[in-house]
Amino acid sequence: MDELIIAGRSFNSRLMVGTGKFASNEAMVAAMEGSGSEIVTVALRRVDVDNPQDSLLNHIDLKRYLLLPNTSGARNAEEAIRLARIARAAGCEPWIKLEVTPDPYYLLPDPIETLKAAEVLVKEGFIVLPYINADPVLAKHMQEVGTATVMPLGAPIGTNKGLRTRDNIAIIIEQAIVPVVVDAGLGAPSHAAEAMEMGADAVLVNTALAVARDPGAMGAAFKKGVEAGREAYLAGLGKQQDKAEASSPLTGFLRS
Repeated sequence: MDELIIAGRSFNSRLMVGTGKFASNEAMVAAMEGSGSEIVTVALRRVDVDNPQDSLLNHIDLKRYLLLPNTSGARNAEEAIRLARIARAAGCEPWIKLEVTPDPYYLLPDPIETLKAAEVLVKEGFIVLPYINADPVLAKHMQEVGTATVMPLGAPIGTNKGLRTRDNIAIIIEQAIVPVVVDAGLGAPSHAAEAMEMGADAVLVNTALAVARDPGAMGAAFKKGVEAGREAYLAGLGKQQDKAEASSPLTGFLRS
């Protein structure tokens, strides 16, 4: 597969993996390995980044994976900025998945607070990957303040509903000048393939892997979905049309 490049850094995989909800650290590792991912996001509220013996971090090979701390649980820009600074002070690379979700029921991102936090963190030298609503106008504002990607949601976190925001994601992809990573709501490998076929640069998956009967096998299935979708996008999909069009000539010996 062709490389994914974010902020000048190259990755061979276009599948990012979250680490929440797994029944065990062993199941999480199996999903990571099956997926072939090189970017793993971890909620800062779940780990002690100052403690190298933290049970979750101990299971992530930092030579193999880019640890992408996320600010999950932050309710406003101030909390998200504080979490990002804590991660960097503890020695993490200055990459941050920015999440500001004040709504505890739907976990939808706050566009205003997310933009405020992004602007501050970019100025402080962070490589910011913001989780956002599938809002093309907001995506443009994020890029204007210097975020490294935009990460529009396909559906609310953990719902496994797929690309319910497909039309808006298509506009974001069309207008993007940074990689577009479809995040949240992807519940099946076919959802990931669909996003990649549309031209998304990558996807991020967590719940679908964590709740699978076999997280390792599901990780491998998503890997195939992402690769198939990317290859189809690069190969060039045919346009959809309303009228039938024969794939074989209708003239020939039957009508002669």
